[in-house]
Amino acid sequence: MRIGYLGLIGTLAAALALPAAAQTTQTTPSKPSPTLTTPSATTGAAPTPSARSTIVDINSASAADLDALPGVGKSRAAAIIKNRPYKGKDDLLTRKIVPPNVYNGIKDKIIAKQG
Repeated sequence: MRIGYLGLIGTLAAALALPAAAQTTQTTPSKPSPTLTTPSATTGAAPTPSARSTIVDINSASAADLDALPGVGKSRAAAIIKNRPYKGKDDLLTRKIVPPNVYNGIKDKIIAKQG
């Protein structure tokens, strides 16, 4: 009786362990690291500008720079310049210079530097 009981326990343990043993670990392919562009010694070419260099300072940008932002245009660019200085880029919303949909489109492209 004892041997039958141990056999039953062993079979039950094996049945419970089988799904865990059948699972395989998945490895996701690693993302390729971005390559850095370096200037060529022979051509003298400069590296491509980073995303940081395309940020427009709303406290000092020209009307043309502001007009180039999506959804801004000439009249909003003039309103931005007229209402300077700004403490933060969200002042464009609080002062109702641009509507929320335009602000959401440009908020990652602007900054309000204090100077």
